[in-house]
Amino acid sequence: MGGYVYILADFRRGRTYIGVTNDLVRRVYEHREGAAAGYTKRNKIKRLVYFEEHAEIEAAIQRETSLKRWYRQWKEALIEESNPDWRDLWDEIVK
Repeated sequence: MGGYVYILADFRRGRTYIGVTNDLVRRVYEHREGAAAGYTKRNKIKRLVYFEEHAEIEAAIQRETSLKRWYRQWKEALIEESNPDWRDLWDEIVK
């Protein structure tokens, strides 16, 4: 089974959250609706600004662990490579 690594943000260069899931649409929906208790709900972090698909969930988990260790500027550069305006990618994943 595959998996996804994703990054949510509250606004451009604001607070971010990195997560991993096997169902990106479901998980982002949970964050957007406040169904996921914790950091994202408390800080109103709802915008999907980056995601990667992996063939195996283990690879996605490993990548998430790696990204969480990155410096903030590296994470921002990663997001800006594919999404320079930090726009919400929700509409792209629900098509």
